[in-house]
Amino acid sequence: MIAPNRCYGALMGSVAVVAFPDVIAYDLALAVEVFARVPLSNGENGYRVQVCGTEPVIAAGRVRIGTDHGLEALADADTIIVPGSNDVAAAAPGDLIAALRSAYTAGTRIASICTGAFTLAAAGLLDGKRATTHWFAADLFRAAYPAVRLDPDVLYVDEGQILTSAGASAGLDLCLYMVQRDHGAATAATAAKLAVAPLHRSGGQAQFIVRNRLPITIIGEQTELDSVLAWIEQNSHRELTLADIAEHAAMSVRTLNRHFQAETGQTPMQWVTGVRVRHAQELLERTTHGVERIGRDVGFTSAANFREQFRRLSGVAPQSYRNTFRQRTLDDTLLTSGHARRRSPGVFASR
Repeated sequence: MIAPNRCYGALMGSVAVVAFPDVIAYDLALAVEVFARVPLSNGENGYRVQVCGTEPVIAAGRVRIGTDHGLEALADADTIIVPGSNDVAAAAPGDLIAALRSAYTAGTRIASICTGAFTLAAAGLLDGKRATTHWFAADLFRAAYPAVRLDPDVLYVDEGQILTSAGASAGLDLCLYMVQRDHGAATAATAAKLAVAPLHRSGGQAQFIVRNRLPITIIGEQTELDSVLAWIEQNSHRELTLADIAEHAAMSVRTLNRHFQAETGQTPMQWVTGVRVRHAQELLERTTHGVERIGRDVGFTSAANFREQFRRLSGVAPQSYRNTFRQRTLDDTLLTSGHARRRSPGVFASR
């Protein structure tokens, strides 16, 4: 499927945000609010925003969303935003798939937020293209749509007519990026200030990924590596070798490699590195230890190797990760302790 040539970024004025059953309300509202608050120098807003539903009233988790426009309005939009769905295994409505295909053929710019990439992929709009989605759904996406070049480590991907974002707040990054592409950096900076968000964030989605975990398709199932993975979890701080792991698993190195590739998609030592990086992330969030000490404590033999591997897997340097997440951890701790203090008189009074 080839769309006609069209220049994207030249004041794409009409934005249609799609609403469908079980849509993620956060994704939908985020797109509506960002594009509805783009003041231009002439006093007008940069976009005309409308919500287009597969039905007049859409069930979206715990809320209901009323829509004034149906899918037929997508034909007149310059940009279509497809939010994520709470259940990625559920089939997208057939009339939505048809409308997206028609819009793509007409040259309309189409963007997805979070798991909205599943809907674009189901319509065949991502085949052969690079795309992203929420990191937690990456394994399911790869299995369902092998023709798509998935990159789960980035916040968003721009393929020209098609754009995709990672999960949750990455949709905000994508929307602000589109505003910048359409109206320039100054207008986008104003929109970012109104959203109380940075125009650009360092790093990508990689820094939010919980490493290392089994692929979603086998979580909850017993695997031949269960005891080995648990042992690595407890011993990753040691100077482990492939032979050490094979000896504990009572397997040959070749058999061990085969099982790891089948069950995790990684080699044993790649898994060990991922575990060490996750442990380092936890220490960066919860302690004041220096970066070099943390690298040693989790099993890296040199500070240079630690920094290299941490940046490779997380997308940011260890100190940048700490700057982002340590304050968040402290804020959560203060909030939790404050909440506990407020509740404690009632707890004791009830006894």
